[in-house]
Amino acid sequence: MAGLYFEEFKVGQIFNHPIHRTVTEMDNVLFSGLTHNPARLHLDEEYCRKHTEFGQRIMNSTFTLALMVGVSVYETTLGTAVGNLGWDEVRFPRPVFHGDTLHFESEVLELRESKSRPHNGIVIFAHRAYNQRDELVAVCKRSGLMLRKPA
Repeated sequence: MAGLYFEEFKVGQIFNHPIHRTVTEMDNVLFSGLTHNPARLHLDEEYCRKHTEFGQRIMNSTFTLALMVGVSVYETTLGTAVGNLGWDEVRFPRPVFHGDTLHFESEVLELRESKSRPHNGIVIFAHRAYNQRDELVAVCKRSGLMLRKPA
């Protein structure tokens, strides 16, 4: 099992995830279609060229969020997560464009025992995504309900 149990996390621990991902037009169009998001910012190149400050389509931000959290799973929560309790403070300080290569890190911000579930603990992560120029493009806090080590 790749994921860590609640007791194996330490506040301040940083995971530099080995998976890097070049995002593509196909990712953007498929994700936007699957989620029924018709925003011109993601789908209409001519509109973006003429009417936006970016001059081109930008990646769907929820794709970026999902990718950032998804890449973190193997080293952190694979097989040890009970559930995702929520995302807070989600921010996208820079746009992501087709062809950008993203890399990711996660930091353990807080650990606390579950008051209602004695076999679980709560880990608060900060997930961050950077582009190929090491510019921060996405960040969020995530609360995960984690298994405790078996007795």
